[in-house]
Amino acid sequence: MTSFLSRLKTILAHNELSSAAFADLIDVQKSSISHLLNGRNKPSLEFVMKVSEAFPEVDLQWLLYGNGCFPKSDIKNQHLTSIKPNVNKNYSKEKTIERIIMLYTDGTFKTYTES
Repeated sequence: MTSFLSRLKTILAHNELSSAAFADLIDVQKSSISHLLNGRNKPSLEFVMKVSEAFPEVDLQWLLYGNGCFPKSDIKNQHLTSIKPNVNKNYSKEKTIERIIMLYTDGTFKTYTES
């Protein structure tokens, strides 16, 4: 259990997140994170899955058992190679902004879209 907690703390430190910001990011109560980090509670499967969904660079084998590495190797390269160019027959050289995403240091974000 303490190894899991140390790996969880590694994720928070790597992403420069407070426990409160982390709780908001994965949509759990702040008290749940506090109880977990203090060793009072054990992580549920739902909690582990929320961490996995919010942080794709986290390998589940590493998080649960300490096997593998953090962050996942080649996560950026996998993402870039999976992006395929959008080939549109009506291609226009004029580009427009679709959305702007503001990322804040506390782990929150705000999205602006053209209305």
